Order: sequence, then C-alpha cells, then structure tokens
Amino acid sequence: MAGMVKAWFFFGMLVLALACTQEEVSDDWLKELDLSKEVAEEVEILYSDSAKVRVRITGPRMDYLADRANPVQEFPKGVFVEFYDEDLNVTSTLSGNFAQRFENKNLIIVRDSVVWQSNEGEKLESEELIWDEQEQRVYTQKFARITREDEVIYGYGFEATQNFKDARIKAVTGRIKVKDMESGPADSSPTNNIVE
Repeated sequence: MAGMVKAWFFFGMLVLALACTQEEVSDDWLKELDLSKEVAEEVEILYSDSAKVRVRITGPRMDYLADRANPVQEFPKGVFVEFYDEDLNVTSTLSGNFAQRFENKNLIIVRDSVVWQSNEGEKLESEELIWDEQEQRVYTQKFARITREDEVIYGYGFEATQNFKDARIKAVTGRIKVKDMESGPADSSPTNNIVE
C-alpha cells in the first residue's frame, strides 16, 4: 500500500512538474484566421422567378467576403452559368475563369476567357462581361467577338439583354463572312465596318 501511495505521489509530482514547465499556448493563429471570409466548395446557386428556375450558377469554389458595406461572392476557380426558358430547357451557357458578385450593386462580373453560347449556335467571346441583375442586361467595354452561323463580328463594347437577345457590338472593327473563311485565306480579310 505504501508503494502504491509513493507511485501516485511520484505521478502527481511529475504531472505538476510538466504543467509548470509547459509553455503557454499561443493564440497567434486566431489573429491570422480571416473571420470575414467564408469558403464553400462545389457551389450551386439557383435563381428563380415565379417558382421556376431561370439561372443556375455552379463553381468548384466560392469565397464569401462578408464585408457589411460591400459583401462579395467570389469564384476564384471559375464559374459556369446555365440560363433556362419557361420549360426549364437550357437556352444558353456562360463560363469564365473568375467571377465576382457584388450583392449591394446586383452586379456580376465574369473575367478571363469569358464564353457565352446559345443553343442556336451563337457565341460571344471576351475577356470581361458584366451582368446587371437589376437592369437585366449584360455588357462590356472590352474587345468582343460574336460568332454566328454565317459571320464573325468583332470589335469593342458589347451589350444585350440578360437572355442575350438584341445583342450587338458597339464599335465593329471587323466582319468576316463564314463563306469567305471557307474559300481560303486570301479572301478572308475582314471588312471594316462601324456600327451606325
């Protein structure tokens, strides 16, 4: 019994000695932790109107910057958007390597290799596209290229309704007819046209 008391006494002294020599735990990691930023993986956001899905946004990652004055949803690894009609058929898609949604301004900016494509075969390519949710329109001041069934139009500035109807390039710098592209490089020089 005396041996057991000695063992417990020795064990207690050892724990006490370790407790006294242990360094205080640092809370520096708390200072480095960004509490204003939330991260979500494999994100899906649905926009609906009259209980029908109109837009589906997906991305491998979304960072939510929870600034009260200017909250921002950021897609640093790219974004893919599908637009739907009344019967929930996909009418067009939009993709880009980076996107930001500014909640208070109802603006979405898609950047870096932006491609919009409709089911009718119309395609828009640009380095930036701004989607104004409030005004229900998309636009850019950057270089843009529209590919249609019979022609390719390119220039600076683009605008359309958010369903990409009434799409136009503001300052056309070139236009190539598809039949000219197929006939060979000598006939494929673009004609310079300015939008009236």
